Amino acid sequence: MIRIVIENILLFLLPTAMYVAYVLLTRRTTSAGMIINDAPLLWLFAAGAVIVAATLVYYGTTTPGGRPDQTYTPPRMKDGRIEPGQLK
Repeated sequence: MIRIVIENILLFLLPTAMYVAYVLLTRRTTSAGMIINDAPLLWLFAAGAVIVAATLVYYGTTTPGGRPDQTYTPPRMKDGRIEPGQLK
């Protein structure tokens, strides 16, 4: 669970990190505090939120799931081979 939270936080901060890296590469005489003060924070916030939402929608639509009345059987060993989990 903590991995999912950390991944979403990093995806949310990705536009800000890209903006800071771009400004540091293009302007030679800027300090870190000045970059954040001049940053378009509303647009960076919106871009991060869109990236996180798109990622969650993607995983929600591509991850296989079952109906509520189905039972999940976890993977198990049978005759020295691993049988994958399945929904029944």
